[in-house]
Amino acid sequence: MDRVIFNPFSPVMLLLLFGLFVLFILAIVVFPILFLTAIGATFTRLGFSWWQALVILFLILIGSFINIPIRTLTSRPASPVYDRYVAMYGRLYRIPQPVSRTVLAVNVGGAVIPVLISLYLLYDSVIISGGYLLFGLALVGVGVVTVVTKLVARPVPGLGIATPFFIPPLAALIAALILSVFAGGVPGSSVIIAYVSGTLGTLIGADLLNLHRIADLGAPMASIGGAGTFDGIFLTGIIAALLA
Repeated sequence: MDRVIFNPFSPVMLLLLFGLFVLFILAIVVFPILFLTAIGATFTRLGFSWWQALVILFLILIGSFINIPIRTLTSRPASPVYDRYVAMYGRLYRIPQPVSRTVLAVNVGGAVIPVLISLYLLYDSVIISGGYLLFGLALVGVGVVTVVTKLVARPVPGLGIATPFFIPPLAALIAALILSVFAGGVPGSSVIIAYVSGTLGTLIGADLLNLHRIADLGAPMASIGGAGTFDGIFLTGIIAALLA
């Protein structure tokens, strides 16, 4: 007696399922590895060894889960509307119910460590260049990125301050490429300027200069660098330095 085998899936469906499986593997394995490798490569371009880059990356990943409370603000939400979605710069934000008290905090991985690295690079740049030329150029870059980021930063009620993903890194990259011309041939000047201006410029322009708006957003917590590894402060410096 002949055995009849029936395949419930068409070849097109099998191909689609295989494609989804491949994308799933890429999403959970390959992309994170490439992302972490790019971060490590950026830190080596900044003058750190690979083992130092791994230690920094480990501290950033752990620190992204740590928010240090600074103070508690009395919230004055401008609108009682909540449980709705708002599109801002291509991203969809869910607006939670506004609260009367907002905890202002700073994220270790998304803000504290990137700022400490920037300060170290500023200090080290004085030693490398034998003067304050690279130091001054980096501060000019910080000012440029601060102004650009401040202009595009927008408050999102119930959440915090939103900025377009690509503008701060692009501003830091352009500033670094232009300012490094005046660095007098200092090795790695464009990378240092890009990272420092991207990190500190985004911190100042998006967060510090908008602290007066936090109480009006009605968010339960406003954390500086609060998205940790994927926060704008951290990613702006990384992307700008990687491309410089």
